[in-house]
Amino acid sequence: MSNEPMDAVTKVKVARGAGVVTLAAVTLGLIYGYDNGNIGGAALSFGVNLDLSTQQVELVTAAIVWGEVLGAILGGWIANKVGRKKAMIMVAAGYALFCLTSALSVNEATLWTSRFFLGLTIGLSLIAVPLFVAESVPAAVRGRTLVLYQVMGVIGIILGNVLSATLSEADASYNWRIMLGIAAVPAVLLIPLLLKVPETPNWLMLKGRRKEATENLERIDPNADFEAEIQEMQDTIDDESGGGISEMFRKPFLRATVFVVTLGFFIQITGINATVTYGPQLFKSMGVDTDVEAIWMSAGVQVFALLAVLTSMRYIDRWGRRPILMTGIAIMTGGLLLSSGVSFAVGDGTFNMTEIILGFAGLALVNIGFVFGFGSLVWVYASEAFPGRLRAYGTSAMLTSDLVANLIVASFTLSAIEAFGQQWVFIGFAVLALLALAFVFKYAPETKGRQLDDIRYFWENGGSWPTDGSDGVASGQKVH
Repeated sequence: MSNEPMDAVTKVKVARGAGVVTLAAVTLGLIYGYDNGNIGGAALSFGVNLDLSTQQVELVTAAIVWGEVLGAILGGWIANKVGRKKAMIMVAAGYALFCLTSALSVNEATLWTSRFFLGLTIGLSLIAVPLFVAESVPAAVRGRTLVLYQVMGVIGIILGNVLSATLSEADASYNWRIMLGIAAVPAVLLIPLLLKVPETPNWLMLKGRRKEATENLERIDPNADFEAEIQEMQDTIDDESGGGISEMFRKPFLRATVFVVTLGFFIQITGINATVTYGPQLFKSMGVDTDVEAIWMSAGVQVFALLAVLTSMRYIDRWGRRPILMTGIAIMTGGLLLSSGVSFAVGDGTFNMTEIILGFAGLALVNIGFVFGFGSLVWVYASEAFPGRLRAYGTSAMLTSDLVANLIVASFTLSAIEAFGQQWVFIGFAVLALLALAFVFKYAPETKGRQLDDIRYFWENGGSWPTDGSDGVASGQKVH
C-alpha cells in the first residue's frame, strides 16, 4: 500500500477504514492476554473445587498449549482456505464458546477438553490476527497496529491478574468459573463487528477476485494507487505460481523459513512464559507470604511491561524493526542476569525486603525487554517475512515454532528449578537470550516502511536488500 505522506483528509479516511480492523485486533489481543493472566489464579481454585491432584491441574493447564500448537499448525491452511475475515470470525466464536464451556466444566475431562479447544482457537488467532492486520492497514502504520495487538495482550494479562487476585480474596468456590468465563463477553460483542469488515485485498487477489480486491483496497487506503498496487499483487502471485508450501523449503524462501522458525523458537525458549505462567510461584519463592500478594506482584510486573510495549508501538515505525528488537533482547538479558544474581546472593533461601525488590526488578526487566522487542516484533515479522501466497504458511511456521518452545518452557521450568536451582535456570535463559541477540544482529531484515510484496526481494537477493532499485528503493539509497 502507499507509503506517501498523507494529508489531513486522507488520514481521517484511513483512520476510519483501519479503525474497525484495529478494534477487532485489540479486542482479540485483550482476550488472549486475559486468558494468559488469569489461569494461574484460577488454577489455585479449580484444583480444590474439582478435587484435582497437582498432576491433574498441570495437565489441565498444559492442555491449552497443546491446542495452541495444533491451532498454529493448521492456522495458515485455514486462513488461506476460508479467508482472513472468516478466520477472524471463527476465532471470536471459538473464544466465546470455549471460555463459556471452561466456566461450566464439572470435572477434569470437561475442563481439559474446553481448554484444549480454547488453545486451538488461540493458535488460529496467532496466525489470523497479524495476517488480517498486515493486509488491511497502510504500510505507514502497519508496525504500530501490529504492536497494538501486543499492547492489548499485556493489558489483558494485567486484567487477568487483577481479577484473579480480587476474586481470590473473596474465596468463593465458584470464583474460578467467573475468571475463565468472563472473556466470552467481549468475544460475543465482537462477532457482529467482524461480519461488517472487508476481506483483505491480498486474499481476494489470491482467489482471483480482482474487482472486489480493488474495492476493498479503496476502503482500506484511500491514498493508494489502486490499479498499480492491485497489479503488483497480481505480479507477485504470478511470480509465485506453481510452488505452494513447498516453496518455503527451496531457495530463495528457505532462508526466510529458517529465519522465522529460529526466531520463533528463540522468542519463547528464552523464558518469558516462565515469568508469566509461574510468576506467582517465583514471587513466593522470593519470600512473598500469600498467594494473593504474589498475584498482585505479577500484575505489577505487567504494568511496567505495558509501559515498555507502548514505547515500542510509538517508535517501531520510526526506529525500525532491528533496533527495537535488539534493544529489547538486551534489556531482557539484563533482567535474567539480575534475577539469577539475586538468587545466588541468597543461598539460604531467606529474602529480605531489598532482595525481594531486586527480584521484582529483575522479573520486571525480563518482561519489559520481552514486550519491547520479542513480544512486539513476533507479530510484525510473522506477517511481513513472506510474500503473498506464502504469508499464511510462514506465519504458521513461525508461531508453531514459538509455541513448541513455549511448551518446553511450561513443561520443564519448575522441574529444572527444583533440580538445578532458580539461579542456574535463569543463567541458562540469559545465555539463550544472548544467542538470540547474535542471531537477530546477523540475520534479521529491516522491513520498516516497505510494501509487503516488496519484502521478497530481501530473500531473493540472498539476505540483503538490492541496491539497484528493484525493491522499490532508489538506487544508492541506504538499505539494511
